[in-house]
Amino acid sequence: MFNKILVVCVGNICRSPSGERILQAMLPNKQIASAGIRTAKSGLTGKVADKMAAEVALAHGYSLEGHQAQQLTCELCRDYDLILVMEKGHIAAVSNIAPEARGKMMLFGQWIGQQDIPDPYRQSKEAFDHAYGLIAQAAEAWVKKL
Repeated sequence: MFNKILVVCVGNICRSPSGERILQAMLPNKQIASAGIRTAKSGLTGKVADKMAAEVALAHGYSLEGHQAQQLTCELCRDYDLILVMEKGHIAAVSNIAPEARGKMMLFGQWIGQQDIPDPYRQSKEAFDHAYGLIAQAAEAWVKKL
């Protein structure tokens, strides 16, 4: 049913690339990508994953190498069956970009009782570790549901 999954955060350089790579490893038969709701506005389009996000993911066995941030678009929303966002506020932001996508959006942390997975951007390594832990736990929960 959900063969194409899009993971969304703000800049597409910290949380969503980690979620994307974990889900890709756990669900090799599904097409999984990521995008950001403010990637273009933040000047991050085409940028690699945040250095700390990449280090934390690699410490857990997941490489973010080759990641390039991309802006969320109506076309991307249309192409994916399930859109997983990191925060409740992202639902409204994605709906502003692609109102027709509202029905296929859910929180990444939906199944772990986590409403929002906090953005660690420009914060401490502990913030990245915390966010990564929630992302990994949520990804495992999604794998069980899918």
